[in-house]
Amino acid sequence: MKAIGIDVGGTFTDFVLFDSEAGEVAVLKLTSGGDTSATMVEGIEELCRQADAAPAELGLVIHGTTVATNAVLEYDGAKAGMITTEGFRDVTHIGRHQRPQNYSIQQDIPWQARPLVQRRHRKPVRERLAPPDGEVLVPLDEDGVREAARELAAEGIEAVSVCFLFSYLNDAHERRAAEIVREEMPDAFVCTSSEIVPQFREFERFTTTAVNAFVGPRVEHYIDRLHTRVRESGVTAPLNIMQSNGGTATPEVAAHKPVTLLLSGPVGGVMGGIWSAGDRRRHLATLDVGGTSADIGIVTEEGLVEARARDTWIAGYPVMVPIIDIETIGAGGGSVAYLDQAGGLHVGPRSAGADPGPAAYGRGGTEPTVTDANVVLGRLPSELAGRLALDREAAEAAVSSVGDRLGMPALETAAGIIRIVNENMAAALRMKTIQRGLDPREFLLCGFGGAGPLQAAELARILGMPEVLIPPNPGVTSAAGLLTSDLRYDVSQSFLQPLSRVDLSQLERAFSEQEEMLRQQLLADGAGEEQITVERAADLRYHGQSYELKVALPAGEVDVSAIEKLREAFHRDHEQEFGHSFPEFEIELVNVRLTGAGALPHLRHSPVAAGDLEQATLREVEVGFTVDGSDTRLRTPVFERDRFPVEQPVEGPAVFVQLDSTTLVPPGSEARRDEVGNLFITV
Repeated sequence: MKAIGIDVGGTFTDFVLFDSEAGEVAVLKLTSGGDTSATMVEGIEELCRQADAAPAELGLVIHGTTVATNAVLEYDGAKAGMITTEGFRDVTHIGRHQRPQNYSIQQDIPWQARPLVQRRHRKPVRERLAPPDGEVLVPLDEDGVREAARELAAEGIEAVSVCFLFSYLNDAHERRAAEIVREEMPDAFVCTSSEIVPQFREFERFTTTAVNAFVGPRVEHYIDRLHTRVRESGVTAPLNIMQSNGGTATPEVAAHKPVTLLLSGPVGGVMGGIWSAGDRRRHLATLDVGGTSADIGIVTEEGLVEARARDTWIAGYPVMVPIIDIETIGAGGGSVAYLDQAGGLHVGPRSAGADPGPAAYGRGGTEPTVTDANVVLGRLPSELAGRLALDREAAEAAVSSVGDRLGMPALETAAGIIRIVNENMAAALRMKTIQRGLDPREFLLCGFGGAGPLQAAELARILGMPEVLIPPNPGVTSAAGLLTSDLRYDVSQSFLQPLSRVDLSQLERAFSEQEEMLRQQLLADGAGEEQITVERAADLRYHGQSYELKVALPAGEVDVSAIEKLREAFHRDHEQEFGHSFPEFEIELVNVRLTGAGALPHLRHSPVAAGDLEQATLREVEVGFTVDGSDTRLRTPVFERDRFPVEQPVEGPAVFVQLDSTTLVPPGSEARRDEVGNLFITV
């Protein structure tokens, strides 16, 4: 089968085609244009020509997108409305009285400064349910819902979220209200909190549903247009969309729950890092450095690390859906270096972008960037940087504009810029490892993206990480990662009971009902029964705690033995997460969770040619390094990576060049290329 992975970035759109029968891989990078669907079709047709195949021969297309993310980050979503329980229209404004910065008297509170739903568009209606079983205290005022929907329609509302109190216990009122809204507003995007996130905590549940509505029309239009254009090109294969949970969804599911796409793009990179690492992935840190940002992900022996519920925020809004834990900082190739009012040197988070971009691009940029610093240091040889000719003089002028004010030569200034951006990334990695009880010295660092291979080895040295992995095509690793994912859906339900007195039959029934729903969804999406797996988990906390930990539930029937294993696992995980546990304390079961996966064909590694050292050696260049505290230039060999011999060790310093990225091997390190094209650097 032939499958294509497509990752759309701000500057480039990356394509990877895998032919499972021939075991061949083809890659392509195109400049991202205004019409994403046209760029994708162009790339699909070009890769099909390279593979001598028709678009109709494709068996699968998987796409990673930033449409939902950008809509939230740029505050550029739909004109949204909300219908909610009378007396609770201000839940999404009040929040939890928790300020993002506890001790600041001047700060931005996103849900108040940039409300997803303006107060005048939040319509209260009479209805009331009561815990613990969702008993109806006040019947739904259907006439009130209809009147509210008509008011929203008259106000030009494009999307409506229905968010009632205690609907996670009984969704009847929300379902009926949504039916009425669809009758009155047939063209509007409508969703309910009970179908998006049926869990307690009204602020987070209402806000997550509001985010879903806010981005819904834009994502729905994007997917519909994309699906139409791809079909018109002759592709008949399924078009799956990468989600934030590390799995894919069909266009229909993704369009209805676009809140699950908020980290669609970066997650593909983490999946690509896992695939590249193969058997070495027990402790893996991924570093995806592009033009604007660096995305950092963590993988342990238990698999992908999922963001904790209390830490899952997008653009300042809480989002209660499963999201792979990825830290994004403004540390890309285009990050701008500048001096503050006290004369201190900073790098990022502001970026020069793609236009004008770094000064070395020759497009009119004058501000010094990380890319310019690498050009000044000779780490990006201008005549060997793929198709892009770099302007070294412009880069030196930009770096000197800061260096002159510091009284430093360009070489030392450039070295300082690189040290600062590396320390920024190191701080983010420490937060993802050390602050969570993980030792970075036990991790393999996988560097990719356009700029990741340049920074990875020096970053690993800062953190004491012993080895670095650079994938075969680092510039398109995110697109490759899409082809290693499966269909995946997550469901959850609040289930508040003390663990010591939990009703086992009720708990098993809750799991079984949710599991059957997942299986039916996966079967409807084309997965075979033998391809479906379902994993169970529970959110637990000590009595009196405000937040919980997700703990995997042993396979099999939920019995006394399973509950005891769950209890032991929670104590152990709490000890690792927070440095302490309380075995004598009562444990509460808070939510039940299930993850259903439908296996898809995966990208496989292909052997590379043996290579020849003489043919791979291009020339020597002067490259700037910091040695024993002094900035100096060292004669450094430049190798063409794709021709470098397999298992041939090379001592640093060295530079490996290829079309989509450049890899730096610093002095004192050793690099080798394995049989499938991975480059390993022993730091």
